Amino acid sequence: MNALIRLKPANLSDVETIANLARTIWHAHYPPIIGLEQVNFMLEKMYHPTVLAQHISNGPQAFFMIQCADETVGFIALETKDEGELFLQKLYVLPDKHRKGLGTSALTSALAHFPLAQVMRLQVNRQNFTAINFYFKQGFTIERVADFDIGDGYFMNDFVMWKHLV
Repeated sequence: MNALIRLKPANLSDVETIANLARTIWHAHYPPIIGLEQVNFMLEKMYHPTVLAQHISNGPQAFFMIQCADETVGFIALETKDEGELFLQKLYVLPDKHRKGLGTSALTSALAHFPLAQVMRLQVNRQNFTAINFYFKQGFTIERVADFDIGDGYFMNDFVMWKHLV
């Protein structure tokens, strides 16, 4: 099933929705991968309403709400880096909506907002096999392995993946 989605540019009134979606999705998916303590640390660091409000108000990330029918089912955030390079900061869909084409549709729809992008990069946890396989299916390849110190003794142990868009 390839559901039709709509991307709505996020605004300040969406901050609580994004924070709630992130909590729901992260608590359902990430504790076995990085542990509950790191999940809570990262949610506070990246998805606290104040942080989200700053990102939405000041950039550099462009946030979009992923809507299917009349329901908000996830969110996506992209950032323009160097000329022609786009970085996929976030792509999250509620677990009960997985495997319905929503992530693929959201990614395709989001790219239409960045017509000059030639390359897209992203980071994904090396143990997040579901996401890695999704990105492989989208045409991404692993560029390198990287560990990022995010504070308080926590690290993001990621693959950096990339894809040519043109």
